[in-house]
Amino acid sequence: MNSHRVLLFARYAELMGAGAVEVILPDHADIAQLVSALRNLPGGALLPPELFVAVNLRRAHLATVLGPGDEIAVLPPLAGG
Repeated sequence: MNSHRVLLFARYAELMGAGAVEVILPDHADIAQLVSALRNLPGGALLPPELFVAVNLRRAHLATVLGPGDEIAVLPPLAGG
């Protein structure tokens, strides 16, 4: 089992009540498992169906496997022009 610190931004931090949360996952867990664990935390059920997750500053997909020490961030939709 590994502890992963997940950074939350903007509305997601508001929903979860913190700018970061710790999630305990099995070894070789993927983003899908991480998202499931986030949804089980207080406020997590209010997160939207699809999340933009970055691992080590790169967009991650549901099958992306997490490693020890990875920097994980969950970001709201980005807009720009």
